[in-house]
Amino acid sequence: METKTRQLAIDARHLVKRYKTTVAVNDVSLQIPAGQVFGVLGANGAGKTTLVEMIAGVRSPTQGSVQILGLDPFTQRNSVSQILGVQLQQANLHDLLTAYELVDLYASFYPDPLDSNVALELVELQDKATTLYSDLSGGQQQRLSIALALIGRPHVVILDELTTGLDPTARRRIWSTIESLEKQTVLLVSHAMDEVERLCDQVAVIDAGRIIAQGTVEQLKKQASAATLEEAFVELTGQEIQDDVEVF
Repeated sequence: METKTRQLAIDARHLVKRYKTTVAVNDVSLQIPAGQVFGVLGANGAGKTTLVEMIAGVRSPTQGSVQILGLDPFTQRNSVSQILGVQLQQANLHDLLTAYELVDLYASFYPDPLDSNVALELVELQDKATTLYSDLSGGQQQRLSIALALIGRPHVVILDELTTGLDPTARRRIWSTIESLEKQTVLLVSHAMDEVERLCDQVAVIDAGRIIAQGTVEQLKKQASAATLEEAFVELTGQEIQDDVEVF
């Protein structure tokens, strides 16, 4: 059992998050092998963001435990920060720094970071290097947050609603960036069916704070007797995906 655990990039056990009378995440366990792109698919308010914030160590669980490559993100925060890159929905970045200055600042936190210019090129922001963060569009700010998540060459990357607010061309370019990552484990939280289908090796469907199905896209379609992932999602959850921001 110990050997198996060491091989897991993410090992989350029986996670629960309660807010007074609301249970946002209810006994969720995820074991994600190293090198896998793992998707968490769910409607708004299903508990996706709360789940990944607990895995990332930015929100304490009411119950349960998390390990990132064998390290606890709460008690071994400094060590985990060297191997984990995180892009969450809400990024609080300094408005008066340029895109390059922000990337260069984040690069200084790591012993062997990507070159700052290379990081900007990954998300096609090299022409915005001298632009203040506050002057970037919403989509450009989103792409910059992805560059910041990747700058430290992390072993594990958590991406929450990766391409929300991006135009179709930018979405596909970001997908290509994620596909170009080598040997890195990616936890991708999304409500975009095409994104999940293209990028993910395995998918967990979360509904009302619980995982109700897990497998490859083809396995989920077979389980739901559906022709498409969207049809499978509707069949499994009884609801359709909406394009609003996650509540929990």
